[in-house]
Amino acid sequence: MTDAPARPNRPVYLDNQATTRCDPRVVAAMLPWFSEQYGNPHSVEHVMGRTAEAAVETARGHVAALLGVDTREIVFTSGATESNNIAIKGAARFAARHGDRDRRRIVTVATEHKCVLESFVDLKDEGFEPVFLPVGTDGLLDPDVLREALAVPTLLVSIMAVNNEIGVVQDMPAHAAIAKAAGALFHSDLAQAVGKIPVDPTEWKVDLASVSGHKLYGPKGIGALFVRRRPRARVLPLFSGGGQERGLRSGTLPAPLVVGLGEACRLASEEMAADNARIAALRDRLLDALRARIPAVATNGSVGQRIPGNLNLTFPGETALAMLERMPDLCVSTGSACSSAEVEPSYVLRALGLSDDAAGRTLRIGIGRFTSPADIDYAVSALVAAHSGQHAPAGP
Repeated sequence: MTDAPARPNRPVYLDNQATTRCDPRVVAAMLPWFSEQYGNPHSVEHVMGRTAEAAVETARGHVAALLGVDTREIVFTSGATESNNIAIKGAARFAARHGDRDRRRIVTVATEHKCVLESFVDLKDEGFEPVFLPVGTDGLLDPDVLREALAVPTLLVSIMAVNNEIGVVQDMPAHAAIAKAAGALFHSDLAQAVGKIPVDPTEWKVDLASVSGHKLYGPKGIGALFVRRRPRARVLPLFSGGGQERGLRSGTLPAPLVVGLGEACRLASEEMAADNARIAALRDRLLDALRARIPAVATNGSVGQRIPGNLNLTFPGETALAMLERMPDLCVSTGSACSSAEVEPSYVLRALGLSDDAAGRTLRIGIGRFTSPADIDYAVSALVAAHSGQHAPAGP
């Protein structure tokens, strides 16, 4: 393919649902808190501790502003996995401890992130009744399916706003309203939504919601949990300690990472609309070019209810793993979850009705803030070459 564009950087990164590059402005905001202002934000007896505490509270304000909630409703955690565990297990255990024996059912969706699904499985051993709802071929939950499940008294409903594999956006206001009408708590994993679409836990009447820093151009190892104050969502902490973060999440806060999350949220508040317009144009450029060269390529999940940067594509006649081997400089991911030496077809794609064969021919492509038109053009040439059995063009 002599006319193929050369690789524009090393490598071309299109896996922004897995993680995003930490924005250089976020890195700059964090650096002083590693080496110059290194006080413990809980050591408020002296000036350096109080300075760190003030920075943490400023960051908390930025996170709260992006979510449109009260700063007192934000609890810092290590990321969305921890936030999801605190929310789901903490809410269930609080109810069990305080005598709510009539509501043991907990409801979620079959396409949720593994940490949510496994939290539900764990709670089965504690006497709760987990229910995993199906989705349609478009990846969306039918409100009537949820309503029927909640005919039995239900303690908790957990539905992610944006799916991490197929990028579809669930109807959060509708689902939350159904849950609240049934008297259930409502939790949402917002890891793939915050910074990519407008979110409003207060308006949606969400009780608990999870955020992850490294999904919105912030650092890894930091996240947040929204805990509604009025009416108050009651949650037991997962572990014991010094009682930081209003007693819900003990441990010394990593001030540099908290500052980074705050800055990432501040930037998202200012730039999300412009980012989305540019990213959507790049996504359309990629998809149109692929369809012109590989007409049978299929998009998985709703096209209309989808974040701008996600494409989940099934290619005809060639496995995803074979394609990845032929394009080592293009960072995209399969629709498979790898465990030790085994490769299992994606449970999300299975839930949409894809066969194991089709799931094995599927790639997830995630376009983000730092993706360039040259990246897109290289990705097209690499994917087309790999699909035809050739190795992708090398860079300079």
